[in-house]
Amino acid sequence: MNVALPLYLGSPACPQASKQLLLDWIFLDSALLAQRSLSAFEQVVAATPGFKARPGQHAMAQCVAHTLAVADLGEHPNPTRAIAVIQAGTGVGKSAAYASTAIALALERKTRVLISTATVALQEQLMGKDLPALAQCMDQPFAYALAKGRGRYVCKLKLERLVGSGADSDELFDPDEDAPNMPRAGQALSHEALQERRTRLFETMATLLANGSWQGDRDTLPQAPDARDWSVVAAERHTCTVRHCPRFRDCSYYQARQRLSDANVIVANHDLVLASLGTKTLPDLDNCLVIFDEGHHLPAVALDQFASSMDLSNLRWLDKLPKVLGEVSSALQLELQQDTTTLASQLKGALTQLARMAMDRVHASTGGKDGTLRFANGILPDDLTEPVTLIHGHAQGLSKALEALSGEIRQRAREDASQAVQCAQWYARLGALAPRLDGVCATASLLLEHGPQPLAKWLCADSESHFLVLSAHACPIVPGDLLRQFLWSQVRAAVVTSASLTSCGSFDYFLHEAGLSDSPDVQALAVTSPFDYATQGSLRVVRTAAHPRDAAAYTAEMVQALMADLAQVHHGALALFTSRVQMQQACESIPGYLQDMVLVQGTQSRARLLASHAERVAAGLPSVLFGLQSFGEGLDLPGTLCETLFIAKLPFTPPSDPVDEARAEWLRSLGRDPFNELVVPATGIKLLQWTGRAIRTEEDRAQVICYDRRLVEQAYGRRMLAGLPPYRLEQRAP
Repeated sequence: MNVALPLYLGSPACPQASKQLLLDWIFLDSALLAQRSLSAFEQVVAATPGFKARPGQHAMAQCVAHTLAVADLGEHPNPTRAIAVIQAGTGVGKSAAYASTAIALALERKTRVLISTATVALQEQLMGKDLPALAQCMDQPFAYALAKGRGRYVCKLKLERLVGSGADSDELFDPDEDAPNMPRAGQALSHEALQERRTRLFETMATLLANGSWQGDRDTLPQAPDARDWSVVAAERHTCTVRHCPRFRDCSYYQARQRLSDANVIVANHDLVLASLGTKTLPDLDNCLVIFDEGHHLPAVALDQFASSMDLSNLRWLDKLPKVLGEVSSALQLELQQDTTTLASQLKGALTQLARMAMDRVHASTGGKDGTLRFANGILPDDLTEPVTLIHGHAQGLSKALEALSGEIRQRAREDASQAVQCAQWYARLGALAPRLDGVCATASLLLEHGPQPLAKWLCADSESHFLVLSAHACPIVPGDLLRQFLWSQVRAAVVTSASLTSCGSFDYFLHEAGLSDSPDVQALAVTSPFDYATQGSLRVVRTAAHPRDAAAYTAEMVQALMADLAQVHHGALALFTSRVQMQQACESIPGYLQDMVLVQGTQSRARLLASHAERVAAGLPSVLFGLQSFGEGLDLPGTLCETLFIAKLPFTPPSDPVDEARAEWLRSLGRDPFNELVVPATGIKLLQWTGRAIRTEEDRAQVICYDRRLVEQAYGRRMLAGLPPYRLEQRAP
């Protein structure tokens, strides 16, 4: 831990005879800090009305206290790192265990706590319920704030230019959303209608800002704006001159940043934490206490953060790029070192060539349909290498020109405050085009890269939006390597927690995926739920005649059994499906007398759907929610809201995911078994999440019905079963 010591171990001024005394002193100091923080937790739970003693919660708090107390923070010659991976079963009360303990310890150590989540729902729970309750109970006061990405805030300078300066109508449009080059069906909103809609929206936003009833946060607007409309006025890194902007002092984003700097506790999400690595957006990870709640999402978020893609069908932004570069350079009275008009034309030509080749290849592999074409072993075909190489070279040339102009603008803004407004506007014009150009550079670079560990590389054709969109993608395939290199190399004191970190009864899979395996700094703890699952619930496995591998026959039989079981629902229930097609087939099979009791994901907003479900159950009517993977995690349906949980099929990841395919291919090339090494444990974690929807409190009574007989018949199914809560196991014929 980071303590003010007169000597460091091993220094010339610290003779060997005194080293043991110093070690003992450090140990005692850490133990004292841990005890004080644990006392804060005990004080909080004692002050909680109706609190029930939970040994698992106390064990978790002890682990958190010890872990965060022994780690060294800040400047240190040989820092100690400590990370605890804690699975806390449903009902343990993990947020109270980690938050009270970590906050008390942070206040003692004069540092801060960063709590990272994966879902908005948990952020809202922390900010609206858990942290306010803790603030009422704890002896020492603390401030807390929610961290959001820059793009969640309005750029006042952009808004003013569009509303107050008579901006050209063309400025109301973002170059990223121009209509794609290859329309398929449907009709986009007309230019005039879109302009009118945005004009009204931006005028309303400006009025709300002016009268002080809105602080510039997108999420607090009275009506949520369309994402494409918001993107035109969003605060973005590429368009921001920071302190040189004339609106910096009253910038919505930097005012929010100031609130973060004043907070003892910051709530963020995994995406923001990983996207902010190496920046000053959040506290330095080597000098604060970090909690990753819903930590099982970290590997997937890491892959998303380090993936790259480029659109091959919407290229109109390349017509605008040289024009903007030319106008800004002319205003600056600078001569561009590159012929940007020629470079942009060459880049567009190479992208168009790649688009034609991509469309031919995808359609050849799918029989003329939309779909994905992955390149085996991460090797770009020879005939695609030339256009991608050209794309990379031309994009880099344009990127250098853009960066040179951007640098000149920043320099002038620093040197001459009278040009601040004009410089900010020039910078914003360039910055609006920068993300597209950066994406092309990064994707082309990854597509051309090839090493001992391949990347996933693929082409995609999609016309769901009524236009044919072609895109090229590249992504690393081992999240643990990314997290180890970029995240854990910075973190000193952390807790990773979730209700589903073990798979098939072991932490091994998660530790490997998260880059934490084989580390002496990491300890893992499984804290069991206080629920008596064998008494409170049952897990019934239906042995269908059709094997789940025979999708058509199995789905037909499963749906028939599900319909019979739906008729037995008296209060609330949840049915989880592994695909939209499967759920749709079930919907089409619902008999007329059961139609009114089924609420289907996607027919209403999630909030409205859950409210309707609760209203029906409260009125004494049966109600069943039909949902997909996103309903298998995070839904809290206590009591009669979910007395039966139906699992249509074991939640294996669809075999078409290109990253999973690439990784499995690579493992097979090494003589390893991707099914048992990746697929089974990943499915085991999902199944643990799904079954966690059934029993939410000590008073709940629920049954889980799984129609997939592989859970009891196959060795891998029994591995998954061993990792589930100890429900009373039953089996039945269909």
